[in-house]
Amino acid sequence: MDYEEKANWVAELLLGYSRDQSGWKSCKKTSEVVVYWRPSAEFTGNVYKGEGIVNGSPQKVWECLKPDPNGLRVKWDNNVKKFELLEQVSSDVTVCRTVTPSAAMGIISPRDFVDVILAKQYEDGTVTSNATHVNHPSCPPQPGYVRGFNHPCGCFCVPVPGEANKTKLISFFQTDLGGLLPRSVVDSFFPSSMTEFYSNLTKVVKSLK
Repeated sequence: MDYEEKANWVAELLLGYSRDQSGWKSCKKTSEVVVYWRPSAEFTGNVYKGEGIVNGSPQKVWECLKPDPNGLRVKWDNNVKKFELLEQVSSDVTVCRTVTPSAAMGIISPRDFVDVILAKQYEDGTVTSNATHVNHPSCPPQPGYVRGFNHPCGCFCVPVPGEANKTKLISFFQTDLGGLLPRSVVDSFFPSSMTEFYSNLTKVVKSLK
């Protein structure tokens, strides 16, 4: 598989998502984020979009979000239990395995995901992570985990004009959790999980010196 080609395809797709305002319906709102959804064109579930302003520069926010096995994400994101590098494809493209804990009071058992991830910066200073599921020879399905599939997903850390210490964070999640989960569990899990994601991110960015 050409991982780099797939990663670049995801980046283009997500850029399109970020510019396309049609069809999004609001489903959850807090002081930190508004979560929207619409049916996914990639699989039979939904794609979710979060939009919120984080108090911190894009560099600080990216420091907390960047897909680095030794990074901060595992420390603050309750949905990331373990993050492993499987292959460094190029300077900005990696293949990684993410392990998630059980969720929804144990209804959702631990999952693992294998994704190609591209970290990309745009000319306006926006920094992004762009990911989708792939197969990797070193990581077949593991005992004890349901193999889930991330369809194109990622985060955009967008500079706010005139506000150097603020970042507009746009995030996209569209995940097939695998296993035989009731649709109602999945549909309630993602909006709640995303509000928690923004809340925890806001706290950790604030704690950075």
